[in-house]
Amino acid sequence: MIISHKHRFIYVKTRKTASTSLEIALSKFCGPDDIITPIDERGEAKRRERGYRGPQNFYVPLKYYDRFDWATLLLRQRRKEFYNHRTADFIQDHVEPGIWDSYYTFSFERNPFDKAVSFYYYKTNEPRPNFNTWIHECRESRLTNWPIYTINGHMALDHLARYENLEAELAHLRDAIGLPDDIELPKAKSGFRPERSPYTELMDDAARERIELVCAREIRLMGYSFGD
Repeated sequence: MIISHKHRFIYVKTRKTASTSLEIALSKFCGPDDIITPIDERGEAKRRERGYRGPQNFYVPLKYYDRFDWATLLLRQRRKEFYNHRTADFIQDHVEPGIWDSYYTFSFERNPFDKAVSFYYYKTNEPRPNFNTWIHECRESRLTNWPIYTINGHMALDHLARYENLEAELAHLRDAIGLPDDIELPKAKSGFRPERSPYTELMDDAARERIELVCAREIRLMGYSFGD
């Protein structure tokens, strides 16, 4: 995730939505006071290659600590952090009053059926388990992004962009935030999914029904359907 005081935006990072690539791209526009959370070493290498800012300012200020946080710090020497998939409600509760309401907040969502297949290829190795078996063993929290961009079950962001309209959405975000250049995405986590592997060919009815159940709220919100 990124909180840019320089350009007054908050990027809330969801899963399997080109999110690491976008995180790298947005780092280009960040200043020294902005919050940039760490990503994996492959992603950090891409940031360094481009000369963009890396992780910085991601420790939560001590004034936001509760008793559990202080105990963790004192006993385990571990500080509370902003990290890549922190939820909207966490961010809102751990920034200065008014920042959440006055900054432009955004994230991306993706067709849950396609997203599930992308996650399957990302998390499994050859020989891969059967997708329809794997999907029933996968935790619900891995299949849905809903808790990341909602607060108390309601949309919490100014804009929830569609992964499927990536190019147009990036142009919209550039204008909405007021960035000086285009948002150019590197390929940060590509290469896991074979080419020409449509999700409709992998899923049986039971797998489809599980995704429809787990992701019912984002399907309804975004108007997604099987076969889009």
